[in-house]
Amino acid sequence: MVLGDAMPPDFALQNSSWAAGDRDRLVADLRAAVQGCDRVSLGIGLGRAIGLGLAFGGSVAIAWHCTDWVSFIGWSAIAGITYSFWVICSHDAIHHTLTGRPWLDEAIARLVSWPIMSVVGVYSELHKLHHGWNGVNLDDPERVQRTAQEYAQASPWRRWYFRHQWAIDLFGLGAIGILVRNLRQGWQRRGQSATIRRQLWIDGVGILALHGALLGWALTAGAIGRYLVFWVVVERIVGIIIQGREHLEHYGLWRSSHSHLLTQLYATRNVQAIGLVNWLMGGLPCHSIHHAFPGIPFDRLPEAFDRVQAVLADHGQPPLVVVPGYWPGSWQLSRNHQALIPTAIAPQPQRSPT
Repeated sequence: MVLGDAMPPDFALQNSSWAAGDRDRLVADLRAAVQGCDRVSLGIGLGRAIGLGLAFGGSVAIAWHCTDWVSFIGWSAIAGITYSFWVICSHDAIHHTLTGRPWLDEAIARLVSWPIMSVVGVYSELHKLHHGWNGVNLDDPERVQRTAQEYAQASPWRRWYFRHQWAIDLFGLGAIGILVRNLRQGWQRRGQSATIRRQLWIDGVGILALHGALLGWALTAGAIGRYLVFWVVVERIVGIIIQGREHLEHYGLWRSSHSHLLTQLYATRNVQAIGLVNWLMGGLPCHSIHHAFPGIPFDRLPEAFDRVQAVLADHGQPPLVVVPGYWPGSWQLSRNHQALIPTAIAPQPQRSPT
């Protein structure tokens, strides 16, 4: 993976004088470069889901066999870390690129998401809008960057939140914040989509049934205190990891070109990562490639990333935005997290979400 600037410069794709023919040839070459990268391996995807599930289950089992609180909380924290990586499998699953079998991917998505009360069915529908609207439409349900107009019109406390959004989202709102955001977005759009209405019911019934059973067991076993502490620890850790990933992938990069594919490539941040990290994060270190070509499975994204970088270089375009790791990238973002989208944004061609 070739490193690029942390923040991309203004590039020719944003210049209206750039010839449409040049742009079209670039897009065609990019699409041709990643051909063959979209083959999904059932064994690789299922192996990742099972392996991470076993790591989480093992951590949980050890935690609940601990007799002292220090060991219990410590192993609960380890369970939170393993669960964070396991729940990322739901992202592959809603794209049907985890196993390539839609029915199996949908089942896995719910299996890994409902324990932490994630409304994954609703998120799946919202995520389709995110892929269509990132960098293009301010109604993007996963937009983390505010506009200058939103800041100017906000109340004093909301301005304070915007100025400290990174820390508040990671260490304050956490996984609960993601749940509330997805529920709010889904509820607001329920009148526009029968699928979202159906997913609200499915997620609601599934989560209530699962946690009703777990809570009943905890009450029967006289372990309600440990049960609540366990989920608080897990929620805190999952929130830090998932919120941190979301901010690192998109904050400060809202921009449009005259092509949806090119917008996704440059309005998204990538992370330099070794193979193990790419496996744990489901290919999301190559986030630009995932946004531009969501049908590519996690294990093929690094290869597609290198191919795309080569094509961009051949056409004289800047490399994709890359930061040198999740920790350095997050530290850099935490120290420079007050970027606002300009109030006036020129209309850009929109793609219907699929």
